[in-house]
Amino acid sequence: MKMIKILFYSLLILLILNGCSSNEVKETEDLFQFKNSYVGDAGAVGNITMKLPKPNGEKISGLELETTEEPYGIIVNYSSTEENEPIEVNYNELALFNATFIFSLVQNADWVKFNFVEQEFKISREELQNFYGKDIREFDNEEELSKFIQENLADETRVTQFYNERT
Repeated sequence: MKMIKILFYSLLILLILNGCSSNEVKETEDLFQFKNSYVGDAGAVGNITMKLPKPNGEKISGLELETTEEPYGIIVNYSSTEENEPIEVNYNELALFNATFIFSLVQNADWVKFNFVEQEFKISREELQNFYGKDIREFDNEEELSKFIQENLADETRVTQFYNERT
């Protein structure tokens, strides 16, 4: 009987410890739980930016929220990781993808700047709205928005034109 109690308590402790260390819930969180956030909400903006794709070999090293006067903006700074392998990154597409998510979730963001290790991009909400021809705030789930973005990024000529018209 004593052996059964010890076995039972051991199993109970293992189950409790396993439940406490599970990270699956955090990994499957939907970015759209942060929809209608504001630039001044550092927690929400930080969560959004941390979940967006990063260039291989780079990590987010800082986040600046420009909230003192309009237009409000977000600056995302990146730095190199320990990876030594050179990996080709399409920064143009990555910046458009990440900016689209930020503008669809953060309602008062007027511009976003990405300071990647290799390149820097500043994109305004207005420029992105013109690129898509649609208000990206209308999306209400991650899957639909990702599909919409990928369809638009598939046209490399349009992506190139987007950046050429801005310079």
